[in-house]
Amino acid sequence: MKFLMTYQQNAGAPPPTPQQMMAIAAFGEKSAKAGVLLMQGGLVRPTTGIKVRSEQGRFSVTDGPFAETKELIDGFALIEVKSREEALAVAKEFMALAGDGTGEVLQVFEPGAVPPSR
Repeated sequence: MKFLMTYQQNAGAPPPTPQQMMAIAAFGEKSAKAGVLLMQGGLVRPTTGIKVRSEQGRFSVTDGPFAETKELIDGFALIEVKSREEALAVAKEFMALAGDGTGEVLQVFEPGAVPPSR
C-alpha cells in the first residue's frame, strides 16, 4: 500500500536545527534502504506554486506566490508499507524528528485496487 504523507511545521516555530536535519536525512536514508520511502521532498515557503481549477469543462490557472495562504505544506513523502498502521508508525517517527507540526497520511489509490470505504 502506498501513502502520501505531508508535514507542516507549526506557525512561528523556528526552522529545524542542523542536528534535526541530519536526523531527518538519516531517517530518509534508512527508510529508502528498507524499501519504505519511495520519494520525499520539501516545498518552498511561501508557496510559489500554480493553482489549477476545473469547473464545468473550463480550466483556469492562477500563478503564485500565494502569500495569503494560511496552511502551507513544508514537505512530503511517498511511502510503501503493508498497512495503515505501518504508515502511521512511519509518520510518528518522522514527526518526532521534525518537531511540532501537523500533517496528513493519505492512501494512494492504485489501479486494480479497491478504494477503502469512507
